[in-house]
Amino acid sequence: MMNLEIFGVADDPQSDVDAIVGLVAAVQEAQQNEQVEAFLSLFRKADPVWTTGHGKRLSGWETIHDFTAQVLPGSTQYGTAAYTPVRILFIRPDVAAVNVHQVPLTPDGTPADGPEGRPFYILAKEEGLWKIAAAQNTQVFENL
Repeated sequence: MMNLEIFGVADDPQSDVDAIVGLVAAVQEAQQNEQVEAFLSLFRKADPVWTTGHGKRLSGWETIHDFTAQVLPGSTQYGTAAYTPVRILFIRPDVAAVNVHQVPLTPDGTPADGPEGRPFYILAKEEGLWKIAAAQNTQVFENL
């Protein structure tokens, strides 16, 4: 596991960090198990934005839901990914920016060839729960 860098001030530093690490693990779990509703439960309902690794911007919970319901089932046939949070910046105690290291895996869970990803999440704490407010996934191209 990579070292997790933490910056800024949280309301309850250890609890908030644990919850954010748990949210990233829940993203991985939902993706690896093709769980559409579990994945969508990680987003805030009010105006979330998700930009896919291929640059498709999805605005609004319903739009993200419809896209995810279309592409997530069956998506692990050729592989999946592991997600590791590497940096958390508490912008405010209830807003955090999270850098994630995403490594491609084969369907059996071994490392796969292919570009890594660098998801970036903006999380908002609402009613005591961290939710994805905005996210961007970017593929890594080493030669750039």
